Amino acid sequence: MDQASVLIVEDDADISEIVAEHLGRAGYACTQAFSGTEARLVLESARQRGERFDVVVCDLMLPGLPGEELVRLIRAADEDTPIVVTSARSAASDKIDLLKLGADDYLAKPFDLDELTVRIEVQLRHRGRASAPQPGGDTLRAGAWTIDRAARTLSVDGVEVPLTRTEFNIVELLAAHPKKVYTKQELFELAWGEPFAADDSTVSVHVSNIRAKLKPTGTDGYIQTVWGLGFKLSADAMGKR
Repeated sequence: MDQASVLIVEDDADISEIVAEHLGRAGYACTQAFSGTEARLVLESARQRGERFDVVVCDLMLPGLPGEELVRLIRAADEDTPIVVTSARSAASDKIDLLKLGADDYLAKPFDLDELTVRIEVQLRHRGRASAPQPGGDTLRAGAWTIDRAARTLSVDGVEVPLTRTEFNIVELLAAHPKKVYTKQELFELAWGEPFAADDSTVSVHVSNIRAKLKPTGTDGYIQTVWGLGFKLSADAMGKR
């Protein structure tokens, strides 16, 4: 399967290189632009060749063409390409304004590279137009868990545990990035594929339901609560990987 292509628009060369290297290891083909003006030229050149990027990762504070204007131009020319904005501006109003402008997701700097990768994967899956690279292929294993991404099933020691779509999304996220602590906001936005709702009890209820389904298997403890932060895969699951 062809690599999904990512255009990284970031004027800080060090950050751009780190992001490109990380996404490259995750299986993406990365192109870097260091200003809004350069990004516009790269996008225009791709369109002239009949090509387009599968996703654009765009900073806001850019020389030449500002990030907000670049987002507007991309969306005017292409309604479908996912745009993930990264910015040091973290106010809720900034995020809302960018989403209204046409961005699909927003990450405040400094951001976790694994989280950026997951958010790109989610955008690609939602489009159904390009397949996101999957670390470890179509199967994830964590302790007694076997997660079949293609079939979207979780089995424990060979016995399938029935999960809803959202419950599977949560389990898959935790197992795919076992060292990461996901906040309730991150889990909501990634598992539901929509902006965070003010009531974070929704995530807690779904995690509780997953644990209840896993309790007969003895693996309900695989989902660890990190008090004051969120949830992660427990050391027990990681130690048996």
